[in-house]
Amino acid sequence: MAALGSSSCCSVAVVGAVLVLVLVLNGADLCNGGNTSTFVRKVEKTVDMPLDSDVFRVPPGYNAPQQVHITQGDHVGKGVIVSWVTQDEPGSSAVLYWSKNSEHRKTAKGKVNHYKFYNYTSGYIHHCTLDNLMYNTKYYYEVGIGHTVRQFWFITPPEVGPDVPYTFGLIGKYTPQYIWLEQELPKVNRSETPWLIVMMHSPWYNSYNYHYMEGETMRVMYEPWFVQYQVDVVFAGHVHAYERSERVSNIAYNIVNGLCSPVDDQSAPVYITIGDGGNIEGLATNMTEPQPKYSAYREASFGHAMFDIKNRTHAYFSWNRNQDNYAAEADSMWFFNRFWHPVDDSTSV
Repeated sequence: MAALGSSSCCSVAVVGAVLVLVLVLNGADLCNGGNTSTFVRKVEKTVDMPLDSDVFRVPPGYNAPQQVHITQGDHVGKGVIVSWVTQDEPGSSAVLYWSKNSEHRKTAKGKVNHYKFYNYTSGYIHHCTLDNLMYNTKYYYEVGIGHTVRQFWFITPPEVGPDVPYTFGLIGKYTPQYIWLEQELPKVNRSETPWLIVMMHSPWYNSYNYHYMEGETMRVMYEPWFVQYQVDVVFAGHVHAYERSERVSNIAYNIVNGLCSPVDDQSAPVYITIGDGGNIEGLATNMTEPQPKYSAYREASFGHAMFDIKNRTHAYFSWNRNQDNYAAEADSMWFFNRFWHPVDDSTSV
């Protein structure tokens, strides 16, 4: 899976309207936040990647496949979808593939389409599904059959299981999204899928003055579900900096009790803002002060993270700023699964 650390347009999928106009909080409650990093990134001129960079270079050869990428093609990990674009003509949508230790080559047939939008005409977009693959096996595949052939490879995941290690680097009421999420969360079988991870665009718990409370209506609508179904962690982008929260929720409020501050909640997820992959707008450096109690660690730096699932109970998260010329963790945390091992994993004293 891809590295976390998104730009202004996060690729995220998962996921109201209460607006607090006057908020009176006890100052002492606000002053017990976690750590604000003392690291200050040096001011540098923002330089775009040059258009003649090799990453933009069109592959040589007539009708050579471009933008070749893969996606998991089924729920259990035995399918892979291969996608690519041809520019000159549709060409073949077939994929030739074989396992590393086999000389037997198989062919899968895909589909091709293209579209027009105003004066833009897309290339020919191909999708082809390879199925019945073996687990934890290296496969080679070729696209561009009949014109310019390009070869790539991938390794299939291990067989699905609650203790299978997995590492990846690091989304209005009654709308289709609301209905989908309402139906989807109860379907999650935590015996088969122990870790429940949500990705979204706009952060709900954000102590930077950039995009502050922009996700509030969504939080009001969906946060009770995240607590009810014991979501382990929520990754968001949008704010170009890094922040990790404690396990908190803010779902007790009604117009009578006035309980409108986040509280510690071990059934709630950790919220991580990871919108620090780089952006022409620069970093979000203006933070709210004092640091809120729910904020465990924050730093205005570009960086990346890894979420390493060890088994059904434990996962290790680490975040690295990319200013360093060596591998050094600026923030880290051992996650304890909310369903299988719901003990306190707070990192604040």
